[in-house]
Amino acid sequence: MTMSTTLRSYLEDSGQSYELMHHPRTLTSMETAEAAHVPGHRLAKTVLVADEEGYVLVVIPSTHRLLFGALREQFGHHFDLATERDIAALFHECEVGAIPPFGQVFGLRVVVDESLLNEDDVYCESGDHAELLHLAGRDFRALMRQAERGRFSEHV
Repeated sequence: MTMSTTLRSYLEDSGQSYELMHHPRTLTSMETAEAAHVPGHRLAKTVLVADEEGYVLVVIPSTHRLLFGALREQFGHHFDLATERDIAALFHECEVGAIPPFGQVFGLRVVVDESLLNEDDVYCESGDHAELLHLAGRDFRALMRQAERGRFSEHV
């Protein structure tokens, strides 16, 4: 599998510059950061959660863990992790565990941890386990301009 075609079209239509980085196949975000030789705090990890209104993509640094209590406190909803079946159904162009953080491409609400919005460079999944997108921080922020922001993760 390669980069999601929906994502590729979205990025090209948006005019944002990006680079695709190939790396050995990995299964966790920390393995990906290591294999791609990128700082873990600059690698965006995407977590699909669900609340009573539907699915939400939560974007945090790969060196962090999601704090469900902080997410609930900030957004006023109880969230649960989505299942692999949910992920496969929503992201049929992507491998499970390689979801890009740009949920708007897939018609989903996105919330992003503010710590990622201060980075000079951001890396994220492109839809498979062997390629990363590399974006300048300003381009990542532009693509996340409609995302809700907050602090709902902590460094592990």
